Amino acid sequence: MFRLVLLCCLLALAQSARLLKKPMIDGRIVGGHQIDIADAPHQISLQRYNSHSCGGSLIKKNIVLTAAHCTSGASASSLKVRIGSSLYASGGVLVAVKKVTVHPKYNPSTIDYDFSILELEDYKTKGLTSGNAKLPKAGEDVADGTLLQVTGWGNTQNSQESRLHLRAASVPKTNQEKCNSSYARYGGVTDRMLCAGLEKGGKDACQGDSGGPLMEGDVLVGVVSWGYGCAVPNYPGVYSRVSSVREWITTVSSV
Repeated sequence: MFRLVLLCCLLALAQSARLLKKPMIDGRIVGGHQIDIADAPHQISLQRYNSHSCGGSLIKKNIVLTAAHCTSGASASSLKVRIGSSLYASGGVLVAVKKVTVHPKYNPSTIDYDFSILELEDYKTKGLTSGNAKLPKAGEDVADGTLLQVTGWGNTQNSQESRLHLRAASVPKTNQEKCNSSYARYGGVTDRMLCAGLEKGGKDACQGDSGGPLMEGDVLVGVVSWGYGCAVPNYPGVYSRVSSVREWITTVSSV
């Protein structure tokens, strides 16, 4: 019996060793187009030590939802948020962060529960182009094939397309089982994740866009999280599923 248990343990360890570390996205919106902040007034630039590092979404005047991997280990004093500008380096208003709350179940190894909520200092909205993204209901899903929009300031892989200006790309929701199969060697995807992208590749969001919004109309359904490469065929982008932590968001932010 002991030998059988030991053998099972060794097999489990061997299987675990064969799983590769989840790949972090590598930094660009590809295949997108330039948009104005008025087309995505919820979009913010998260600045770390006065440099753009991630995206995020206003879900209330003083509350931002972004990715945990964007803020993990960061102090509130090291972060600022630019609101109301199509440019991440200028315009709008730069607001200090008062408090950072990373989801208590966030796992940096599996990138599960990749959510962080930022509470901002007060700021004036007069003359500012900004607005709040709506949130989905708890447990609400997106139908496969639904066209979603991802926005951000990530690199573009194209010298003719400046990353200084906000860009957007439209990507269809991917079947969960199919996405899980695509990422099997990386441990697959969890119920806190959803996937979106073209099978042939060509459009995607990446690290400069991490934490940014994946929208179905005016509803924030996902947060840019991780993925293999960028716009690689058969490897859709992986987003944190907002509806899976709806109750936590309400508890932390009262939204």
